[in-house]
Amino acid sequence: MPRTTARTAHAAPGSQDEVIVRSRAARGVLAGLRVLVAWTFLWPFLDKMFGLGFATKTEAAVIHGGSPTAGFLLHGTQGPFAHAFDGVAGAPWLDALFMLGLLGIGLAFLLGIGTRIAAVSCTAMMAFMYLVTLQPASNPITDDHWMIALAAIAVAVTGAGSYAGLGRWWRDLPLVRRFRWLV
Repeated sequence: MPRTTARTAHAAPGSQDEVIVRSRAARGVLAGLRVLVAWTFLWPFLDKMFGLGFATKTEAAVIHGGSPTAGFLLHGTQGPFAHAFDGVAGAPWLDALFMLGLLGIGLAFLLGIGTRIAAVSCTAMMAFMYLVTLQPASNPITDDHWMIALAAIAVAVTGAGSYAGLGRWWRDLPLVRRFRWLV
């Protein structure tokens, strides 16, 4: 029999107190989805930072002076916006923003804290990445960028940071209780 969670009589505006996921199995799936989204961002961060030899060779790592955005924006794009971002490819501010985005989104989802901000950031990053690869070869309408964004949003709106994560603890911090958008 599914376990139920009592609804809070007076949910704080912007809180996740009104979110009830009754099924233990559903909570487990959402926790797993949260960790998968986290690794979708943490792995490229680690590979690009340290050049682990998967998508980034050691000599092209950020710690060796490589740019995580130059190669992709100059050579890995296609479609109508393929060259729209050439002017910022390899710019230090964009490299820093991209790497901080990968790390921040990944850590937020891994820990289960700040998932709302992470979901918005994830969706924005996926939208930009979709734009520079518009008209994917396998499907002219959508690709995995939108699935990742939707998974991130699902994790955030269901309060999945509280399932095998630090979301409950985070939600009860005085700063987060005051500014509920930090949930």
